[in-house]
Amino acid sequence: MSMATRTERLSPAVHAADSHDLIRVHGARENNLKDVSVELPKRRLTVFTGVSGSGKSSLVFATIAAESQRMINETYSAFVQGFMPTLARPDVDVLDGLTTAIIVDQERMGADPRSTVGTATDANAMLRILFSRLGKPYLGSPQAFSFNVASVSGAGAVTLEKGGRQVKERRSFSITGGMCPRCEGRGKINDIDLTALYDENKSLNEGAITIPGYSMEGWYGRIFRGSGFFDPDKPIKKYTKKQLNDLVYKEPTKIKVEGINLTYSGLVPAIQKSMLSKDIDSLQPHIRAFVERAATFTTCPECDGTRLSAAARSSKIGGASIADACAMQITDLAEWVKGLDEPSVAPLLAALRHTLDSFVEIGLGYLSLDRPSGTLSGGEAQRTKMIRHLGSSLTDVTYVFDEPTIGLHPHDIQRMNDLLLQLRDKGNTVLVVEHKPEAIAIADHVVDLGPHAGAAGGEVVFEGTVEGLRASGTLTGRHLDDRASLKPSVRTPSGALEVRGADTHNLRGVDVDIPLGVLVVVTGVAGSGKSSLIHGSVSGRDGVVSVGQGAIRGSRRSNPATYTGLLEPIRKAFAKANGVKPALFSANSEGACPACNGAGVIYTDLAMMAGVAAPCEVCEGKRFQAEVLEYTFGGRDISEVLAMSVAEAGEFFGDGEAKTPAAHRILTQLADVGLGYLTLGQPLTTLSGGERQRIKLATHMGEKGGVYVLDEPTSGLHLADVEQLLGLLDRLVDAGKSVIVIEHHQAVMAHADWIIDLGPGAGHDGGSIVFEGTPADLVAARATLTGEHLAAYVGG
Repeated sequence: MSMATRTERLSPAVHAADSHDLIRVHGARENNLKDVSVELPKRRLTVFTGVSGSGKSSLVFATIAAESQRMINETYSAFVQGFMPTLARPDVDVLDGLTTAIIVDQERMGADPRSTVGTATDANAMLRILFSRLGKPYLGSPQAFSFNVASVSGAGAVTLEKGGRQVKERRSFSITGGMCPRCEGRGKINDIDLTALYDENKSLNEGAITIPGYSMEGWYGRIFRGSGFFDPDKPIKKYTKKQLNDLVYKEPTKIKVEGINLTYSGLVPAIQKSMLSKDIDSLQPHIRAFVERAATFTTCPECDGTRLSAAARSSKIGGASIADACAMQITDLAEWVKGLDEPSVAPLLAALRHTLDSFVEIGLGYLSLDRPSGTLSGGEAQRTKMIRHLGSSLTDVTYVFDEPTIGLHPHDIQRMNDLLLQLRDKGNTVLVVEHKPEAIAIADHVVDLGPHAGAAGGEVVFEGTVEGLRASGTLTGRHLDDRASLKPSVRTPSGALEVRGADTHNLRGVDVDIPLGVLVVVTGVAGSGKSSLIHGSVSGRDGVVSVGQGAIRGSRRSNPATYTGLLEPIRKAFAKANGVKPALFSANSEGACPACNGAGVIYTDLAMMAGVAAPCEVCEGKRFQAEVLEYTFGGRDISEVLAMSVAEAGEFFGDGEAKTPAAHRILTQLADVGLGYLTLGQPLTTLSGGERQRIKLATHMGEKGGVYVLDEPTSGLHLADVEQLLGLLDRLVDAGKSVIVIEHHQAVMAHADWIIDLGPGAGHDGGSIVFEGTPADLVAARATLTGEHLAAYVGG
């Protein structure tokens, strides 16, 4: 912003209150930021660009948005703050001119099996009230239509104090809920294979139970031995009918073992509560493998997957039950709601119409309200969260978006741009972290961070207009107008993967032969059926390695070394060289500093105030005991190895006395995906979205398989990083692998050997293959939306 415009704005004619039209950040040092200072204009659209890991999220989310949320939380009473998450003040000198921040991030929505699109957006809550008022026959309150509320009734005597004496009265109660009693509102039931739970030829003491974590050495051993229900030395096949029932099905029962009160549960109720009630994708790999082996999930025969009881399904409005309404595509449901005209519920109908119209406006009209929220892609989840803000009459709010174009076809990006401008034109400040040139183009103000990633980033390399960015010579400026060209020749397939009659979600009996030995890109507008085709018909096959969009999970103790399995060969190498146990070289095990338990910092909880984290004085943040640091390997101790970058460690373990082929292989994979700058011990919680995506890709690259399926690998990647990704895909194909990529990025489409385009629209307007062939043929035909956008991109 020029000095001239600022002087005009501060002229005496301007009211003092109007002079606060900048968000000023001075001396921001969160994560890798190096004393960053910026001034952002309010009521404008500011886009933050820069390579993945340059510090965009640290500035926007960890500094500006975090401080805004912390200050809002401080306006509540200490009592209320005690129930809220405590946020520490960001490491920044001055933050001025902040307004209320509303964050719309990329985090996938909760994968709880009971969570659906309807429950996540309040559309279900409104429908439940509608049916409780207008449904015939009348059932009762909105709870009668909720699949999360079970029907309960009870009666008994209660003791009351009346007039100084105790009186007993009989009371009864009943709650009518809408939950299907058979599947408990999950829509699916599980049958458990008992042979996967125990080996009947062994006794409990011989390790008969084969469920992960159920060892006889720990608490489970104490509970089973001390329960008195059976003899732990007797083989299970010799149990009586009652003993076997107690082992497998007994409901939670209080027992006393060695004077300690404990709860005993049979194997089936225990694993249903601890494993089967959770989303299978959120489980640890060894537990997921056990669940897939032991349990089969089938649609509940009683409610036919609707999750609702027969009573809830019997009450109808105009011939449709709440289950029918939730199963409709949202575009159809919006039409159905428009046809209802009932003055007694007019405000409710208006709110419901607005919510459903917002779904359509934002490009999610192809979803249905009963779609489990855990099955939404990152882009769909982000747009679902946007819905509640679209009709808001709040102004002068700061909206913070994390790559809102993720998962969007070029055709849909224009619609997203219009929504962002709409929010700005209502008088809001819109801050967007973005990589796509089409989204950067609409910015009023651009902040480019860099020059590179990690320790080599964290500085503002450009601030100004989009035109200024183009001429600036920064990495983003140079790549902004990059356009990949079509390959002069494409590879010849070595075979084909046959898919026949695919009908997952909206697919219409699709038959397709996917070429093997080449780079195949599957594309189409959001909701056209790409993921349904590939994940539904290809991912589960033998020899197929699938890299989905799910976020990697990890605590502040997790780091690239632990997540990728790199620490295992390193620990073994240290142990072998020094003749000690590998556990000594783990900060989560025997080698941990006793003062901080291997965390490197001491956390002090201050109730509703922000907690304080101070470096541990005993280990000086190194996380290990002093004795452990005396053991070296190749002249370095374990803390020095964890402080190395991937590139340094690659050289260290690649040659010389520290040569460790197993570690070097994993480090090479990390370097191949462009993460050579990451330090091995950096907490996973500090990595950006793009870095997490690539770390996951690196771990899967080591798996044995002939076919790789990648779901939007360009998510969170800078234009310059996309080139490196294309090089990696080429190397995989040249090594004899088949690579199938679900992608919207035109550079990846142009680089493909074969394109499969789904459409023509989304939801029930999609689900068909509209083009199969080479990128050159797609551009020449221009018969599909993808073809038109790709032709415009390559200048064909």
